[in-house]
Amino acid sequence: MVLWVQDLWPESLAATGYVRNRFVLKLVKQIVRFIYRNVDLLLVQSEAFMAPVSVLASGTPVKYYPNSVDESFTAPSTVEVPDVAGLGDGFSIMFAGNIGTAQAVEVIVEAATLLKEHADIQFIVLGDGSRRDWMLQEAKACNLANLRLPGRFPVETMPGFMQKASVLLVTLADQEIFAATVPNKVQAYMAAGRPIIACLRGEGARLVTAAKAGLAVPAENGPALAEAVLRLYQMSVTEREEMGRNGRAYFKEHFDHERLINQLTEHLQEVSSKGESIR
Repeated sequence: MVLWVQDLWPESLAATGYVRNRFVLKLVKQIVRFIYRNVDLLLVQSEAFMAPVSVLASGTPVKYYPNSVDESFTAPSTVEVPDVAGLGDGFSIMFAGNIGTAQAVEVIVEAATLLKEHADIQFIVLGDGSRRDWMLQEAKACNLANLRLPGRFPVETMPGFMQKASVLLVTLADQEIFAATVPNKVQAYMAAGRPIIACLRGEGARLVTAAKAGLAVPAENGPALAEAVLRLYQMSVTEREEMGRNGRAYFKEHFDHERLINQLTEHLQEVSSKGESIR
């Protein structure tokens, strides 16, 4: 059995605030410890996961195996993308994915409020989640014509949406657990070849900076996010396109889908051969 760890437990439960009872968190930790110690191989989506997972895994091998996206994100989209107000016209900053507590979407509302006088700068938030209704209420209450939440769309339309945006935005809450996490949208954004603003800290921000694929700003810092938007807005198209190319090149070097499939096959074959030798 091979387990691919996408989140750290029970830390994720505590960080999002969904579970605060210490006894429950301790119980979850013991269950996770039991699972980790009774599989043959643990794969982790972030290099920063290696240490905390190894502590609970005892003798189970732990290997880094990052997320990826398929080739549809790197090629010009062949899927018809619905028209979304604000996307494709002027300067658009698009966030795509879960709109929840972990994403600290309050920072998007704050940045949109700070930039509301810039009529040609539009924030488009695609997706759904526990904080979407709150964002809709705030957009209405603050008269934010520059903040649009069109809802969810089929996953096959995402590459086309991303490629139409001027800038792609990823946010996470300012929590230690999330500093170790690399949201899968980072790889998707890089593959799409658009400049990225990483409003988070830790591994996700490090990747965007290392790839020279965009700008990284502190998590939950609305003024810093607004400043980063303006910096990209004031750049030339050539400069922004270079960031997009950098991101796509970094994706192909480190997160290429076919290469990672081959790696996974090797991991599975290795585990299988060890099992055969034991029997």
